[in-house]
Amino acid sequence: MITLRGIQVTLGLLWLLDGLLQFQSYMYTHAFLADTVEAMVPMQPSWAGQPILWASHLAGRDLALWNTLFALTQCAIGLGLLYRPTVRPALAVSFAWAFVVWWVGEGFGMVLMNMGSPFTGNPGAIVLYAVIGIVVWPSRGDDGHSALGAGRWGDRGGLIAWSAVWLVAAALWAQVLSRPVYSISGALREAGADSMPWLASLQRSLAATLEADGKALAAVFLVLSVLIAIGVWSRWRRQALLLGIVLSLLYWAFGQSLGGLTTGTATDPNAGPLLVLLAVALWPAAREPDSKPALAHARPTERALGS
Repeated sequence: MITLRGIQVTLGLLWLLDGLLQFQSYMYTHAFLADTVEAMVPMQPSWAGQPILWASHLAGRDLALWNTLFALTQCAIGLGLLYRPTVRPALAVSFAWAFVVWWVGEGFGMVLMNMGSPFTGNPGAIVLYAVIGIVVWPSRGDDGHSALGAGRWGDRGGLIAWSAVWLVAAALWAQVLSRPVYSISGALREAGADSMPWLASLQRSLAATLEADGKALAAVFLVLSVLIAIGVWSRWRRQALLLGIVLSLLYWAFGQSLGGLTTGTATDPNAGPLLVLLAVALWPAAREPDSKPALAHARPTERALGS
């Protein structure tokens, strides 16, 4: 049975994984700051780029200290979610930390740069950590429709969050279509650099097959994103969630290289697992069978004894 507590614990484990990844040796080198953080500054508006550059220079003065604090913060959030009495403060800290990371660490998911796409994980996994954190905020209520029905915002709040996430994805695909050139094959080749050999081989083969289909595929993904966003409000809710899971895993495998977890440079598992977690949290709860029909067919003496 899928429960709100189970989703909170899973979210905590993902935060803990992020913290452990931050302890990798690469994160303690100035290459991490130069290639991951500062690389986003040139194409950002000045109001967004200058704070990123300032934060990078500050961390660079004593990277061992600052990176350890970054890692411990994420581990503390994860451990806080694993321990029921500290779920609320852990979530509160996670919201503030997610905003800092989204700005300084991810450059607002490259949205302001008109780069990237949902295929490669934009607008950023850290946004999904915050979204899921909001909908799993503890509450005493339970509407019974899904695991999120026991959360502060209920099942409806979870559906709103799901639709918002996928409509943002649709907007990003529309942004992709507005560019002079977009290449799915290029994204696949770039992602292949961070892949295990067997996956990189698949990505190269797929890139060769889709060489001229970037805009067409972006249009298809835009339409699918809209259908996934609105489908959960209909009787096709399960199908819309399942389609969201399949598309998220497709993006995660081929566009996000399974989060690049084996490269030594990954800071998180990327967006795919978080979208799947949100879908699982919204999966409709199984209804208990109605006992009234069985009672109606019982013999008169059985009905009398049961009454």
